Amino acid sequence: MRDHGGNMGLAIAEFGGDPADWIDLSTGINGSPYPVGQLSAAAWTRLPERDSLIGLERAAQRAYGTSLDVVAVAGAQAAIQLVPTLKPVGWAAILTPTYNEHAAALRSGGWDVDEVATFGALEGADLAVVVNPNNPDGNVYTAKALLALAATVGLLIVDESFADPEPEMSLASASLVLPGNVVILRSFGKFYGLAGVRLGFVLGAPALADKIRDMVGPWPVSGMAIEVCKRAFEDDAWADQTRAQLRRDVARLDLLARDAGWELIGGTPLFRTYATLDAAKAQRDLAARHIWTRIFPYSDTWIRLGLPGNEGDWSRLEAALNIAKPVAT
Repeated sequence: MRDHGGNMGLAIAEFGGDPADWIDLSTGINGSPYPVGQLSAAAWTRLPERDSLIGLERAAQRAYGTSLDVVAVAGAQAAIQLVPTLKPVGWAAILTPTYNEHAAALRSGGWDVDEVATFGALEGADLAVVVNPNNPDGNVYTAKALLALAATVGLLIVDESFADPEPEMSLASASLVLPGNVVILRSFGKFYGLAGVRLGFVLGAPALADKIRDMVGPWPVSGMAIEVCKRAFEDDAWADQTRAQLRRDVARLDLLARDAGWELIGGTPLFRTYATLDAAKAQRDLAARHIWTRIFPYSDTWIRLGLPGNEGDWSRLEAALNIAKPVAT
């Protein structure tokens, strides 16, 4: 089974309680979601019209500040599943450690996959994947470095699922001239806290975008997703306020973690990754108090936390972390 956050069923099976008892900090999804409000009856009862889908993609172009073609898909994960079909099967290289679905999808598609630790090891690949900012360490790669890499590979996939809080680092910027072999993936649900909507976008050159549109068919996303996303993308005030609040919240979380004796590895405004003496024990200690976090099979020390969504959750987390504070001697 692929390793993920958000696996609350496993947490409950081991530590008890029901979903209402738990704080899920394992996913990096905004805990203060966009207020959706009422949806039209047509969003539920009619097949999405082509015009509404075009309107969604134009709204995404505006929100991302890009001149690239945009294709709506059922979440960034759906885009990841499409990636192996964009080129004939060959050698793929993925900058790691990172989100494990990229390697899993490519291997399932018949690709020969190497997970590598440096940009130099990506060069020459038929298909290269860079997650920017990276999950889980938050590393950010400059546009200059990514464009130089694109010149050395057949197809460059840049996963920007966590870029919304820091739009200035996105490769999608309209001020950049991107080669035709660059594909950018974006997630709607993480920043807007609406992962259940299942909506994402693929950005790229017209030829690749048209190929993806043919693959996903005439109704790639739901009417509800279209209506919710267009409403959210038009709400610049909410986005600006949320970015500011996330910056305050990660600073708050970093202080709590430091007081617990954890060392910051990195992260984004939606999650933080820390080094502990024993990540599995830290996860268990928090889970015993029904707070779920994320640890990784490749590290005995790293633990990742998303941000609590309200003051009650912050208080519970602070109380739980107090238990882990180093004892003065």
